[in-house]
Amino acid sequence: MTSPILNARSQARSLALALGAAAALLLPAMPAAAQGSEQFVALPSYRVGPYGANGQSWYGGFIDYLNYVNLKEGGVNGVKLSWEECETEYNNAKGVECYERLKSKSTVSRGTAYHTMSTGISYALVDKTAADKVPLVMMGYGRTDAVDGSVFPYAFPLVTTYQMQVSAIVKFLTAKNGGSLAGKKIVYLYHDSAYGKEPIVALQAEAKLGKFNLVEIPVAHPGNEQGAQWLKIRQENPDYVIFWGWGVMNQTALKAAQKVGFPRDKMIGSWWAGSEEDTVPAGEAAKGYMSATWNVAGKHVPLIADIEKVLYGAGKGNMQDKAKVGSVLYNRGVSAAVVTVEAIRVAQGKFGKGKVMSGEDMRWAFENLDLSNARLQQLGATGLLPELKTSCENHEGSGKVKIQQWDGSKWVVVSDWVEGNKNLIHPLFKATAAQYAKEKGMKPACLKS
Repeated sequence: MTSPILNARSQARSLALALGAAAALLLPAMPAAAQGSEQFVALPSYRVGPYGANGQSWYGGFIDYLNYVNLKEGGVNGVKLSWEECETEYNNAKGVECYERLKSKSTVSRGTAYHTMSTGISYALVDKTAADKVPLVMMGYGRTDAVDGSVFPYAFPLVTTYQMQVSAIVKFLTAKNGGSLAGKKIVYLYHDSAYGKEPIVALQAEAKLGKFNLVEIPVAHPGNEQGAQWLKIRQENPDYVIFWGWGVMNQTALKAAQKVGFPRDKMIGSWWAGSEEDTVPAGEAAKGYMSATWNVAGKHVPLIADIEKVLYGAGKGNMQDKAKVGSVLYNRGVSAAVVTVEAIRVAQGKFGKGKVMSGEDMRWAFENLDLSNARLQQLGATGLLPELKTSCENHEGSGKVKIQQWDGSKWVVVSDWVEGNKNLIHPLFKATAAQYAKEKGMKPACLKS
């Protein structure tokens, strides 16, 4: 005969198990981060803090595409994609902590490819990712000298670097001024961080070559105090302001420009200062403002329209604010995920379809990308990024941007592809790459497959 005490314990245990099972059913569905049969993608993201709104759209688009590939295709050749986010708050130390935590989630992929969306965090990780043999992907940001794969085999500043981007902006302004900026004055207003400092050497070289006067004005993080800077800009009375802002700094600058009477159509920003998150809050102050971009905004892109149909139609989208689907940063996040998934396909094509790819496999794939316009069209991704063709000598793969302008309600592309001055810029980053190799005691060499 069972004792009352043992019976009570048995009932309590059964009740606890039942409650636990019920609670599990109520938890939100999350990707299984460390399944051996899945390609685990680490996401050191940020959704809070002064740059959180930007991260929400970018990482929302990235995750939506991973989920879309799982639902639409069953993964990549049968290999499902899984992922896990870790909040960095755009903080370098937290970015490193997230990397250390995420890389152990899969002993095979070690995270597949790290997209930190932060130049500072990328600088902090460039040696760590190389030692751990996993790609650090910096799409449109990060170290320019990482274009040289013989020195930075695991770092990929894809699409266009900051130095090539600022060179393209100068080329665009030169064309607007009849082919010469000689005697003009340009203010470079920038976020006082690795992100804002990265283009300076290129802009100084452009000023020397183009014989225009350059005035450099930094803005302290997070950039919501710019009174002194815009007072100086009013005093300098420049012909143009090249603007390297991020987050709250961007709308603050547009409002300040309006306040001091500086024409917004004489301001041209980097692609991280050219999203709806920047212009909509600035209201009328943003009208006429221009920025560089590599991707278009809008749901007219077939891939974006299908993501909305497949995911959000089924209630499985990542974005809480569905209105941001199709925005500049959302589409840019999708573009980064497209490149990552295409690299997984390329890796599988060489190392085995239907297998989980290692960090070393992915390194080879990112160095051997050939993402043509024909392939982008097949994906429904025309306009999300330019053609990409990488090699050991060129981890950038493109070097082109377009210029867009805010018409008061939407972004309108106002140029064709503009390529920076390679003859001027490439020797600059090759010199710093060589110096880096010397400091590290490295002998530059392309890795063999």
